[in-house]
Order: sequence, then structure tokens, then C-alpha cells
Amino acid sequence: MASIEEILKNKGVVTPKVSKRPDGRAPDELREVRITRGYCKHALGSCLIEMGDTKVICAANFEDRVPPHVKNTGSGWITAEYGMLPSSTAPRGAREASRGKVGGRTHEIQRLIGRALRAAVDQRELGERTLWLDCDVLQADGGTRTASITGAYVALEEGLRRMQRQGLIARNPILDQVAAISVGIVDGELVLDLCYDEDSKADVDMNVVMTGRGRIIEIQGTAEGAPFEREQLLAMLDLAQSGIAQLIEKQTQAIKHL
Repeated sequence: MASIEEILKNKGVVTPKVSKRPDGRAPDELREVRITRGYCKHALGSCLIEMGDTKVICAANFEDRVPPHVKNTGSGWITAEYGMLPSSTAPRGAREASRGKVGGRTHEIQRLIGRALRAAVDQRELGERTLWLDCDVLQADGGTRTASITGAYVALEEGLRRMQRQGLIARNPILDQVAAISVGIVDGELVLDLCYDEDSKADVDMNVVMTGRGRIIEIQGTAEGAPFEREQLLAMLDLAQSGIAQLIEKQTQAIKHL
């Protein structure tokens, strides 16, 4: 298979090379990924996901009620909460609770996580229950939303299997795995899994959510500098898919002994 650079060159799209990424990775290389399942004692399912210096705790729990728009349908619901601890960034960020409201960025990420995980599950099998995915950022170095989605899937899988063993659901309603990754163009080069230094200066920043079968759930992409070519978009999707395939394997390893 031709490389991304070869594909772009054949289409007449030139992407100059950068000499080195901040952490020395190759353009198509993920940061080191570690998933520690069962991280929270009191959660139905949980994990700590680490992608380089980004670290997020993901936990799954349920309650026996659903939002009004789902009530009396016999179906369940999956939703998420997301937050960043004050010392997850430098300088310290204030807790949103102390400001008296949840910020727009937080609302956006919570909705994204919820949409991503709902695509993974046949919610009719849940009964009228709400599954909550709590994603709390311990340390941020770019990619907190994509790490949250990837880790939340592991917590969700563990939680659903526990519900099945407890007789709360008849079968595991998982339809497919779900993971997410960032891609972008930095100094004219396509790169995978942006750290904060890259994200803060990217010409193009994109988050991609896919299933284990490679089907797209969501694409969030923005030209921070100059507009980008259609061929570059397709190349970024190919690069994202290659990274997500690696994350799917990491998830599979984390849940294989459930």
C-alpha cells in the first residue's frame, strides 16, 4: 500500500517535512498508550488511560431511570460527564463548580463522548436505565477528548459485562468497539496523535471517532491557518484509521480477561 506522502505527491499535494516532533515520534506514531482496567473500586467499570502525558480516569455506572425523551420506550440511554482537575494543566485551572457553571468546551466534549458511546451499544437491551460515563482528566497534554472516548469504551464494556453477570441485562449489547484519535497538519506535515505543543500551533486540527470495523462516527476538523485540500482530508482520515486500529487492539488487550 502506498504511503500517505506518496498518495499526496501523486495528487500534486506537497507537504514539507518537519525535522522533529516535540517528543521525537515519527509522523504516523502514537504516543505510548497504557490502559489500566478496574481502576476505580466503586465503579461498575473503570480504567485509567494514559496517552503520553495525557491521563484520564474513565468510570461507568448506571441508574434505574432515563431522560424524559426516552421514558416509556423500554430503551436505555448512555451519557457522559467530563471534567479537568485544577492541576491537570499549567497554570492551574479553576474548577467549573467554583465558577458556578459548566463551560461550553465541557458541554461539547460531554456530548461528543455520549454520542460516540451510544453508537457502540444497542440501547434497547439496557431496559430503562441510564449508563453514565465519567471522564476526569488527571493530566492534560493534548487529546483529552479522544483519550476519554477510547478509555470510556473500556469502562463501558467492563460495566456491561458485570451487569450481564448480575442478571441485570440478558446479553451484552455492545455492537462494536469505539475509539478516537487526533490528526492534523503541523508545519505542513500530516501527524497522528497531537500533543499539546503540536495542537497549539497546528495548521489543521482534527478529531476522528471510529468503530472497530472502521466506520466513522464523528469527524471534527478545523483549519486553524490556511484551508486544506480534499486530498489532505482523505489522507488525514487514513492516518486516523491506522491510529484507531492500534487503539482498538489496546482496548482488546485490556478487556480480554473480563
